[in-house]
Amino acid sequence: MRLPIVALSLVAATAALGLTGCEKQTKAPFQAGVCLHVIEQKDGTLKFNPVAQNVPSLELCAAELEGMRLRFVRLGSPSREMTGAYQGKFIFLQKEGIYLGDTYEGARFMSLVRTGDGRLAVPGAMPPQ
Repeated sequence: MRLPIVALSLVAATAALGLTGCEKQTKAPFQAGVCLHVIEQKDGTLKFNPVAQNVPSLELCAAELEGMRLRFVRLGSPSREMTGAYQGKFIFLQKEGIYLGDTYEGARFMSLVRTGDGRLAVPGAMPPQ
């Protein structure tokens, strides 16, 4: 008996979805108003260190983390990137800007971009130089 094309497509899609369910999906803890610095340990686990309490928004947590990153750089840290977390979201501070993600391993979405002088801005807010 031959299966119709629609049934074969459904089977293939279900199998692909099942395979993605096996991937590691580390979620950030949800602690209301707590901005966290995330450190990847040698064994691959994540350590969450509180940076600030009563932080009202994700953007302000990102600003706290950016200030911390800059202080580390001024003290001679070779690392130019940092990871944080806020209320269940990961915050990735990278050379190009700040990205957000629902999981540590998953997709990252740009939140803020770095301008030519290193400041952070909303994507598209700054005129091209």
